[in-house]
Amino acid sequence: MVSYSFLLGGVKFPKVKNTVLFSFILMAACGNSVKEKTKDNRPEIIDNTQPAISNTIQAEAIKTGADNFEAYLPLLKNKKVGIVTNQTGIVTLNGNNTNVVDFLLDKKVDLKKIYAPEHGFRGTADAGELIKDGKDTQTGLPIISLYGNNKKPKPEQLEGIDVLVFDLQDVGARFFTYISSLHYIMEACAENGIPLILLDRPNPNGGIVDGPTLEKENTSFVGMHTIPTMHGLTIGEYGKMINGQKWLKNGVQCQLTVIPCLNYKRTTTYSIPVKPSPNLPNDQAINLYASLCFFEGTNVSLGRGTNKQFQVYGSPYLPNTGFSFTPAPNEGAKDPQYNGKVCYGEDLSKYPKVNRIELKWLIKAHNETADKSKFFIPFFTKLAGTTQLQQQIEAGKTENEIRESWKPGLEEFKKMRKPYLIYGE
Repeated sequence: MVSYSFLLGGVKFPKVKNTVLFSFILMAACGNSVKEKTKDNRPEIIDNTQPAISNTIQAEAIKTGADNFEAYLPLLKNKKVGIVTNQTGIVTLNGNNTNVVDFLLDKKVDLKKIYAPEHGFRGTADAGELIKDGKDTQTGLPIISLYGNNKKPKPEQLEGIDVLVFDLQDVGARFFTYISSLHYIMEACAENGIPLILLDRPNPNGGIVDGPTLEKENTSFVGMHTIPTMHGLTIGEYGKMINGQKWLKNGVQCQLTVIPCLNYKRTTTYSIPVKPSPNLPNDQAINLYASLCFFEGTNVSLGRGTNKQFQVYGSPYLPNTGFSFTPAPNEGAKDPQYNGKVCYGEDLSKYPKVNRIELKWLIKAHNETADKSKFFIPFFTKLAGTTQLQQQIEAGKTENEIRESWKPGLEEFKKMRKPYLIYGE
């Protein structure tokens, strides 16, 4: 059984093998006394575009793992530090947001290298765009790209690093590649004997667990593990699960310390202070992401090249029912699908918040496409994690019938993930 060490308020707790006891201690330590200390240190919510649903934080005193710096700064003292982060690595002090890299440098932490995931360190690159190594112009620190052909740091790229910090904002969906980057970072740390400190962040989609479970033969960078489409975990809990399930190569395990969020519950509504990726501009897009991302494996556009990415869908091959959009190059989509072509479909930017994966739009678009043989592309199976979903839609199965087929996998996953939960069910 894996042991976990954790810190709260600068106090180090001993390693605990009983994960149920670990969760109980952690939740008790994150109670009202902490909330009273932090009620004047409230996260600033930044509206990146014009969100269709309000950016409301019910628990205003939430502290992310990065904000819980009393717990991890002592671990970095006199260490040569590398960090995996991007624009989502935000520390909030007195209502002001600063990047975690700038924060650590201000605290005299000996930062040596930045490791950047998909979209790059500043988070502006297109989805799937090759990111090259370079240097951060603001800090002068070298940047190692973890996207493209180098998803896992090589031993020479970790030379001179005593400890690695991980701070990326996940959105709770299997195909969001930051959790795939976490897998490879943990594997590299385990193989090179480098401890990993993971700064936890809330899941903006809360505890939603839904969708088909990935089959091993369909493993890819958009689906590394045998989990449902939506996992309902924070990225810290996900890291614990990767370790505990021995999903890393050859069953190796990483020396992992999770710095927890404070005053956070899985049911708390949480808005991300900055865009987690260029094409997830607001709460609505993040909420619809897991439902609409399946369109990436079809001939239907998700609105890349508009200002309503993941809030609209359409194509030139769907009937004109009154709504259309025309993609054009913009941030995160230098050459969007159907660039300059009119796409007909549906505007979901004001659709009520969903609490599960909705298949009705995917099924509707398939049924209304005249040449159904050209609707799906091979990438759809990678996104779905199974060949079954495409087969079910092509066979005319209803959404309820398809959802019924997910139940055994969902129940099995919920049992499997239980020991790794930090913030309750």
